[in-house]
Amino acid sequence: MFCHACGKEVAAEVSFCPNCGAALRTSAMGPGYRAEKAMSPYSRLAALLLCLFLGGLGVHRFYVGKVGTGVAMIFTLGGLGIWVLIDLIMIIVGSFTDAEGRFVLDWQT
Repeated sequence: MFCHACGKEVAAEVSFCPNCGAALRTSAMGPGYRAEKAMSPYSRLAALLLCLFLGGLGVHRFYVGKVGTGVAMIFTLGGLGIWVLIDLIMIIVGSFTDAEGRFVLDWQT
């Protein structure tokens, strides 16, 4: 679980973030509760543009810290384009993550 205020990982059973002191939302908040997504410091716009123009070389994956899969994309030319297309869709809908599992959500560069 991640703190919605500072983005640091916290234990699931705590009510307040030990790093910043923010009150944490829990599953006990009732129906309709949506867990906050931990936000990555990387720009979604930059990842999108890198994927569009250099996706076959995996540059967008290097950008977010996924070096291993970036190298794999170089050798497979982005999974012959299929892998690039999947990553492009994931970036657009907001489900693309960085190397630490945080969502790349911010459109600013």
